[in-house]
Amino acid sequence: MKNKVEAALKNIRPKLQADGGDVQLVDVLENGVVKVKLTGACGSCPMAQMTLKFGIEKYLKEQIPEVREVQSV
Repeated sequence: MKNKVEAALKNIRPKLQADGGDVQLVDVLENGVVKVKLTGACGSCPMAQMTLKFGIEKYLKEQIPEVREVQSV
């Protein structure tokens, strides 16, 4: 599943980079939890939690049904 998540994040990354941010995959747990780190402008943005839940998490769940949750570390 880690390869699927990495591939999906590659599709999201250009949108984040356009705003000066990025996302790094930290870990994919067996229970479907994906751990990521928001970097650049996304790391300190007040809207980072919304980006994480309503952007990244929503997209990953649509692309990979095994993903249960995305957490920022």
